[in-house]
Amino acid sequence: MATPPENLKYTKEHEWIRLEDDGTAVVGITDFAQGELGDIVYVEVETQGQTIPRDEVFGTVEAVKTVSDLFMPLSGEIVAFNEALEDDPELVNTSPYEEGWMIKIKYDNKEELDELLSAEAYQELIGA
Repeated sequence: MATPPENLKYTKEHEWIRLEDDGTAVVGITDFAQGELGDIVYVEVETQGQTIPRDEVFGTVEAVKTVSDLFMPLSGEIVAFNEALEDDPELVNTSPYEEGWMIKIKYDNKEELDELLSAEAYQELIGA
């Protein structure tokens, strides 16, 4: 399992968040999460263009043996979905922090950023 990148923030639901300079955030699932799920065969996000509160479901990820909900790490509008995942969902397995990103959010509550985990705190959470 890869060490969680220091430049990202994390949630207890095993999502990572990369804050961009333009007020958006890129979201995906962690290497730990993809490893627990196994081979990912489908990523479904039908909420693009919607504003969704933090901790609400924005989509699902389907692996060979299970389906798991994806939770919003920050309140905001989903402004993009990684369409490469439609043809190549296993990018989440092979490149969870780069090519396997899932959505981009235009977040609207900067105070929620303080509740995200650092890489060190996330490592403690997963016992790494």
